[in-house]
Amino acid sequence: MPKTIIVSNRLPVRIQEINGEYTLSPSEGGLATGLGSIYKQNDNIWIGWPGLEITDESVQKKITRQLKDQSLWPVFLSQEEISEYYEGFSNEVLWPVFHYYASTYANYKESNWDFYQQVNEKFKQAVLSVAKPGDTIWVHDYQLMLLPSLIRKEHPDLSIGFFLHIPFPSYEMFRLVPWRAELMHGLLGADLVGFHTFDDVRHFINASTRILPVTSSANIITDGERSIVVESFPMGIDDKKYAALTRDPEVKKDVKLIHDTFKNTKLIVTIDRLDYSKGILQRLHVFEYILEHYPEYREKIALYMVVVPSRDTVPQYAHLRDQIDKNVGTINSVYRTIDWVPIHYYYRSLPIEMLSALYSTADVCLVTPMRDGMNLVSKEYVASRVNNDGVLILSEMAGASKELIDALIVNPNNTVEVAQTLIQAINMPIEEQRKRMVQMRQMVSKFNVSHWVKIFMDKLNEVKQLQRSMLTRHVGSATEQSIISRYAKTQKRIIFLDYDGTLVDFKPVIDQAVPDEDLYSIINHLTEDPANHVVLISGRKHDILGEWFADYDIDLIAEHGAWFKKQHSGWHKLPGLSAQWKHDILPVMETYVDRTPGTFIEEKSYSLVWHYRKAQKGLGELRAGELMNTLKYIANDKGLQLLPGDKVVEVKNMEINKGKAALTMVDGDKYDFIMALGDDYTDEDIFKALPESAITIKIGSNLSAAKFYLRTPFEARRLLKSLAENTFVKY
Repeated sequence: MPKTIIVSNRLPVRIQEINGEYTLSPSEGGLATGLGSIYKQNDNIWIGWPGLEITDESVQKKITRQLKDQSLWPVFLSQEEISEYYEGFSNEVLWPVFHYYASTYANYKESNWDFYQQVNEKFKQAVLSVAKPGDTIWVHDYQLMLLPSLIRKEHPDLSIGFFLHIPFPSYEMFRLVPWRAELMHGLLGADLVGFHTFDDVRHFINASTRILPVTSSANIITDGERSIVVESFPMGIDDKKYAALTRDPEVKKDVKLIHDTFKNTKLIVTIDRLDYSKGILQRLHVFEYILEHYPEYREKIALYMVVVPSRDTVPQYAHLRDQIDKNVGTINSVYRTIDWVPIHYYYRSLPIEMLSALYSTADVCLVTPMRDGMNLVSKEYVASRVNNDGVLILSEMAGASKELIDALIVNPNNTVEVAQTLIQAINMPIEEQRKRMVQMRQMVSKFNVSHWVKIFMDKLNEVKQLQRSMLTRHVGSATEQSIISRYAKTQKRIIFLDYDGTLVDFKPVIDQAVPDEDLYSIINHLTEDPANHVVLISGRKHDILGEWFADYDIDLIAEHGAWFKKQHSGWHKLPGLSAQWKHDILPVMETYVDRTPGTFIEEKSYSLVWHYRKAQKGLGELRAGELMNTLKYIANDKGLQLLPGDKVVEVKNMEINKGKAALTMVDGDKYDFIMALGDDYTDEDIFKALPESAITIKIGSNLSAAKFYLRTPFEARRLLKSLAENTFVKY
């Protein structure tokens, strides 16, 4: 039976050594809670590092046996691997870059990168040791960004998902990483790449298309023959667990203690892991600003600040802790009184019962990270407010701000704004508190962690089905043989061939895309069979096509159908066409050429084409969209057609249509084999116009009205050669 294999840096358990014996206890992390329902089912497995360096093989075997009982599979790492891969590359390259601290904290060491690759390989071996055909692999977070591609290389048909739990940075930030292409290639080994927010999705797609030779359409990235879906899945929490905790006797005891301690004070709670991305120092500046500029709030408010220890042996984290200690000490020494302490600061982990007590009693929860993937503290606070009171202040830089829109949203860099918002929260009427909290509690309840798991896994299954359906449409060996067999049995055939992007690859300069000897040979071999009627139907200028193919036994249709040329005869144009409209369109296009380096205008008899293949990536697409919007109304008024193509925007007479042109060739003739190959928007007209029995093939994309697709002009030529070779079998 197929199983799901979850892979993350850490296993969802804590392992402790006590007098040579190892004990296991469950982790309280959000990921462990969320995926607990999956990895304990059926034969599912969770693979990860157990959290300790264990070098003794006998101990490793003993721990492996203990973990196996809980469906866990350990990957043992040496201290050097932990130092270089985890503390080094993961937390001194990826973490600061992805949180926009590259210039301050990023450290690009080649040895760190070497170990990052080595450990990802180690995880790959662990996955391959348990993976079987039909299994689903779900890889988590930034420590394992190479893993999807490594697994894909060994098992191309496995279903692989990846989820990033931290923000994905903009292209300008991500490009700073020296190994950016390798990381991106690693992630594109997945079938589905998930993020917390749509901003992360946009950043990832933009970076992938600018770094790698891949294309994107909406949220689908095409890498060769594979389509990878990129989507946002905001992570939730176990809301029922946090609501139920408020009824726990231990929690009630802690609640009473907190009430007794802060009975005449508005309590503001903050809970963070020690990290520069959490905005802890900035938050202290806000609190100090209020005490200094609004003295009436002294002795009326208190900040309960919990900072969970994290990597404090690393110099930059140790320095951050020192700064926090000094700032808290300074504020308390300046403003404290005999009966009142402004800041209650705890540098330690708290049991979940105490956290629940804080959540359920704090008047305000202040969550102001400088950058955060989601931030589940905000959702835990909301889930704990069973009386629908309390106020959440939330940084717009946290992913949760996109969902919890009824929180008070702030920019954590703006000290005055956050201070004023905190004062607003302290004084918020209970009716407004409840109105906001009810909405947020409904959101947290609906989009809980189980929902997050379900929609991700459902989408992964959907993506896999989409990929399989596309594989059935690709002209593979079986489909090719079927086409050849049909071709061989027919007596009167017509074959429509587009040129650019179908028979030849696109070139930076359009004049470079000239026919080669191989192409001429293919056409010669096809036309040697008297049963074949070959039609070259292109958007190219008619005089260019005439120059290239005048001596060949084929019909030519140029400029999308404006010009026709039968074999060994002259050119004829479509009657009734006018080019007067160019006087209005050309000046508009020229302004976009002036504004966009690398673009130019190609003028045909009855169309104008704005090319942007050589423009800066991103800028060309932006200008193309602007140009389309600018020309849209002019084109409609003048009865013109506006066509977006492959790095082009074309304006032409409405009467000109490749589909109509193809039909004029087919109507009245009883062809028993009709085939059309094309690559762009204009070729869709041919695919739609031809009879249902026609073999229609799109080049370079599977999003088409065509029945089949081929990936490249090389594959298109290979198919035509196979047909031509079949000609020699018969004659």
